[in-house]
Amino acid sequence: MKNSKKTKLNISDRILAATFLKILPKRVTPNQITIFRFFTIPFIALLLLLEEYQWGIILFAVSAFSDALDGALARKNGKITKWGIASDPLADKLLIGVTAFLVLPMFFSPLLVFVIIFIEMALIGLSYYYRTYGKRAILMANRWGKTKMLAQSLGVFLTLLYILWPVAGILIITQWILYLAVVLGIVSIVTYSL
Repeated sequence: MKNSKKTKLNISDRILAATFLKILPKRVTPNQITIFRFFTIPFIALLLLLEEYQWGIILFAVSAFSDALDGALARKNGKITKWGIASDPLADKLLIGVTAFLVLPMFFSPLLVFVIIFIEMALIGLSYYYRTYGKRAILMANRWGKTKMLAQSLGVFLTLLYILWPVAGILIITQWILYLAVVLGIVSIVTYSL
């Protein structure tokens, strides 16, 4: 079911509307962008497993950026759907979970990687529970979850970048970004059902 009413655009939506959304073909829908993100995940995993990091980082960056595009397009054009609300966060969690599993253990504690993936699985479980048994049929991502996704994406991206260009200090910055992502993930879980 489509929400035909346009919602208020935040600052990043307005920037994307003035830039990237202008060059996006009109026939492209937010749900198609989400499907694209699902489609890229196995290819990103394959590229990373084959140690084709240059192509893996490019595809990861495009896929992660598509998360911002589909949301901005949906809000700008009033094309928010139940399928998109449920599937967009799942695509994000799979993208981060798979990439984190393959890349982060190379440089960071397995415990940190486990916690990041566990938080994503917990959020998927909570979403399923509330959709199936809860009072509310659809739960949209809150600002904590969106900020968590941004921190996770940045942390994974910087780790991939470090593989290609091992500049001193990147891993220290990345580790703190991933710690921040864990804190934001915990806050997201706590506030998800409020």
